[in-house]
Amino acid sequence: MKHPHPIPLAREVRIPCGEAWLYGDLVVPHGARGLVLFAHGSGSGRHSARNRQVAQKLQHAGMATLLFDLLTVQEEQVDLHTREHRFDIALLAGRMQQVTEWVAAQPDLRHAPIAYFGASTGSAAALIAAARLGPRIAAVVSRGGRPDLAGPVALAGVSAPTLLIVGGNDEQVVALNEQAYAHLHCEKRLAIVPGATHLFEERGTLEQVAELAADWFSAWLSPAKHTGVHHERPTPSL
Repeated sequence: MKHPHPIPLAREVRIPCGEAWLYGDLVVPHGARGLVLFAHGSGSGRHSARNRQVAQKLQHAGMATLLFDLLTVQEEQVDLHTREHRFDIALLAGRMQQVTEWVAAQPDLRHAPIAYFGASTGSAAALIAAARLGPRIAAVVSRGGRPDLAGPVALAGVSAPTLLIVGGNDEQVVALNEQAYAHLHCEKRLAIVPGATHLFEERGTLEQVAELAADWFSAWLSPAKHTGVHHERPTPSL
C-alpha cells in the first residue's frame, strides 16, 4: 500500500512536568488529523516495541503520535527495585494531564484533536486524565489494560469514546475489563482478540490490536465528531 506522504522521523521532545522533565518521541505526519498520546504500562516506556508497532500503524493512518516516558530516569531506576511508581496511578494520571497541557501549548499541535492509547496500568492513568479533561480528549483506547484501577467514579466521568482491547486468553484481565466497562457511560466497545494472551505475543494478534485502534481513532478523530453531531453507539463485542 502506497502512502501519499512519507512518515517523518521521530523527533525527541523534552516535556516539563513540575520539577521533572520527561522525554518523548513525536511523529507528525503531513496533514495529521489528530495526535495520540501513549500511556505505557508497568515497567515499560517510550521504547516499547509493542506500542511502537501500534504507533506506526496510526502514523500510516494519518495520525501524529507521542510516545513518552511517564517516569523520569531516576524514578525508573528506583521502580526497577521497588515497583513503587508503576502502580502510582495518581502520579501517572497527573503526568498525562501535564503532557496534554504541554501539547496544547505547542504552536504546531495546539489545534490537533487529542486521543490517548493506554497499556496495562497506563490505561488507568489515561482514563483518569480523560475524565478530568472531558471534551478535550477525543477518544481513548486501552490495550491489555487495567481500566479497573481508574475506579468507578473516574470511569463514569469519562466522556471520550473508549475502546477496551483484551486478549481472549487473558481471562483475569478480561474479567477486570468487563467490570470497568460496566462503569463507562460514554460511547464504548469491548473487543476481545481470540487466542491472545496478555502481551499479544501470538502471531497476528498485535496487528489486530493496531487495526482496531486505528479504526477507532480514525472514526472519532474525524472532523464530523467535533461538530456536535450525534452518532450511534457502537455495539459492544463480548
